[in-house]
Amino acid sequence: MLISTKGRYALRVMLDLAQHETDGFISLRDVAERQHISMKYLEMITGCLNRAGLVRSLRGKNGGYCLAVPADQCTVSAVVRATEGSLTPVKCPACEGSTCEQSDGCYTLPVWQKLDQIVEEYLSSVTLADLLKNGEKPPITGAGACQNERENE
Repeated sequence: MLISTKGRYALRVMLDLAQHETDGFISLRDVAERQHISMKYLEMITGCLNRAGLVRSLRGKNGGYCLAVPADQCTVSAVVRATEGSLTPVKCPACEGSTCEQSDGCYTLPVWQKLDQIVEEYLSSVTLADLLKNGEKPPITGAGACQNERENE
């Protein structure tokens, strides 16, 4: 599973809107400048977020975008799925909810299903508010921690 730039940027956009929630509707130009994202790409991303019901838009002089879901109820899973679709780790029909003629005898299927479950549970447990809490970055654990430690050596 690889989360694309679109998915990562969507999360940054949502965090930016959450940080400026009290400012009302935020212009895409302001978000683009703060996040260093092109307007064209940002328009595509906010279109996905709008269709998913995560942001609201208002046209006109004082228009822009704002969160449609409170930051403490908007999960990373919802944001990433709005732009990425399925986060299933493999292109296996049985993992994506359809039948597969080999699923009865597939020894690897339980591994992919469990991985999918773990990823979904984790991403559904983290909200925008969690990420912004006290401006702290969440601790890195697992393989990312090893990479981070190597970079600091």
